[in-house]
Amino acid sequence: MGRLTVRHPVLRLSAGDSSRRPDRLAVEEPMELRVDGHALAVTMRTPGHDVELVHGFLLTEGVIGSVSDIVTARYCNSVDGNGRNTYNVLDVTLAAGVAAPDSGVDRNFYTTSSCGVCGKASLDAVRLRSRFSVDDDSAQVSPQTLFALPDALRAGQRLFDSTGGLHAAGLFTAEGRLLVVREDVGRHNAVDKVLGWALLNDRIPARGCILMVSGRASFELVQKAVMAGVPVLAAVSAPSSLAVDLAAESGLTLVGFLRGTTMNVYAGADRIRATSRSVD
Repeated sequence: MGRLTVRHPVLRLSAGDSSRRPDRLAVEEPMELRVDGHALAVTMRTPGHDVELVHGFLLTEGVIGSVSDIVTARYCNSVDGNGRNTYNVLDVTLAAGVAAPDSGVDRNFYTTSSCGVCGKASLDAVRLRSRFSVDDDSAQVSPQTLFALPDALRAGQRLFDSTGGLHAAGLFTAEGRLLVVREDVGRHNAVDKVLGWALLNDRIPARGCILMVSGRASFELVQKAVMAGVPVLAAVSAPSSLAVDLAAESGLTLVGFLRGTTMNVYAGADRIRATSRSVD
């Protein structure tokens, strides 16, 4: 497996002083995903938990719905100039009867926050493709539980402490118990790793769970939550307008600006105990 961090010399400047010292950087490397031997996509990611990453990606793209839909996931013999395996090519074999990804999946993988999806057609497509419904999930979450999530997520970010350059996602129960945290240079990859973990541990659909992310809540992250059956998505930063639209359409509870003892509830406020009214 590749390194997660590397050391690099830097010139550090401050008022009236300068010094040279090593700094620790998060590793970013390409990973090629192959399905049944055919190249599907490449993503830039932090090495580690790659099997979770591809399971989560194929789940949230609607290619698979259960862990039994994948027979094997193995690294191919991709080598560097010294003949060492780079662990940057992973081949997935689908189970008999599982349809191969359609031609649009590779486009979606390359294009993240600026993917070009928009409007009612995009919302309808996600709702129709999802195998799981979050609208009928009866989970209830207290404000106090939500307020505690950012610190709990931060405490699980081991690589962030040494690099300061990674996104994080965590899956929690409705009572606030941490199930898993994953970090990655890509926010979407961090979520895919978490949801891949959930799939591999028989927790999909993720009923009664909260997906917490360290940045903003984009359309794609709401889409991934819906596709995995997660009823609550919480973020420390802002959502986009299309993210709010999809959350409202799908019955997902969307929380943004979750910091300290304040938050904004953009959709699905009825799942949060002690809220006086729902947000339209």
